Amino acid sequence: MARHRILAALCAGLLLGSSAAMADGLVDPGHAPYVDSLKGKKVAFLPLATGFDLAEGWASGIRQTVESFGGSFEIRDPNWNTSAGAQALTELISEKPDLIVVHNPDVQSYARLNEKAEKAGIYVVQVNMRSTFSTDAFVGADWLEVGHAEANALVTKCGAGSGTSGKVAIVQGVLTAATSVYQIGPILDVFAQHPEIKVVSNQAADWDASKARALTATVLQQNPDLCGLISFWDGMALGSSAAISEAGLTGKVYVVTNGGGEKMACDNLESGGFDEYVSFDVPRQAADMSAIIKVLLQSGLKPGAMKVSLYTPNKILTKDTLKPDSCWSMKDLPKQG
Repeated sequence: MARHRILAALCAGLLLGSSAAMADGLVDPGHAPYVDSLKGKKVAFLPLATGFDLAEGWASGIRQTVESFGGSFEIRDPNWNTSAGAQALTELISEKPDLIVVHNPDVQSYARLNEKAEKAGIYVVQVNMRSTFSTDAFVGADWLEVGHAEANALVTKCGAGSGTSGKVAIVQGVLTAATSVYQIGPILDVFAQHPEIKVVSNQAADWDASKARALTATVLQQNPDLCGLISFWDGMALGSSAAISEAGLTGKVYVVTNGGGEKMACDNLESGGFDEYVSFDVPRQAADMSAIIKVLLQSGLKPGAMKVSLYTPNKILTKDTLKPDSCWSMKDLPKQG
């Protein structure tokens, strides 16, 4: 009994001591290493250009994260010029930031430079369009699933039993861009299973809305009974939508496209310019990039030691499924001085 009383007293003493310590607060053992590993780190972003929704949404999210942990953030703008982008990436490598986020114009142009950056001790995160060289991380759309969703939408609208011509058109971006090379295969695979679907045009508009407009106008002249159209980016799809409207075929040609889910997309779904939209959700991508940036900078790993992919879940939007929070707005992004 005496021994039991002694043990009980000891336990009570330990509990009282623990409670007293809790009352005084504890030191988070992870906080100091987190602060020390991230403070002062330099992060650079090389988009295709600035001023459009994808680049601005990604940049805003990354900037807030980097500045919140005491790092510095800068953007280099090649203004849609691949040569200027390669030069900017070369300069960044020589300046040796801790991490570079790269939006590749195509699968090949920056591949060797991405590899060179990692060999120089710089982490590289590729966003939405990867190169043939896999870097530390890729964050972006799952183009295989985007292609499947778009093609299945047109099969539903223009396939067997639809009472339509079954004719569809495809407007690609830059043919060598990851968006195109990884998206077109799944689309054609789905259509191959539905011989009633006839692809009457499969051409590239190089992300240019005016080219897409002219291309679509020609397709409609040759195929006034066109049932559907897939555009590989919403900014480019605006041109196709305009051509369809000018031909008096809005609501008759089913327009399917994809993008980052900015308000323009929801506006066009509301107005009938777009009929179905695959959103790869820019705010979600910015959050994923911010997370992987913090992981890499804390990891202590040598650049190139980790190869991971974070694919964004798709959101399929139509006029009937729109909600107040279906899209985000560039005007709501924090203003940068």
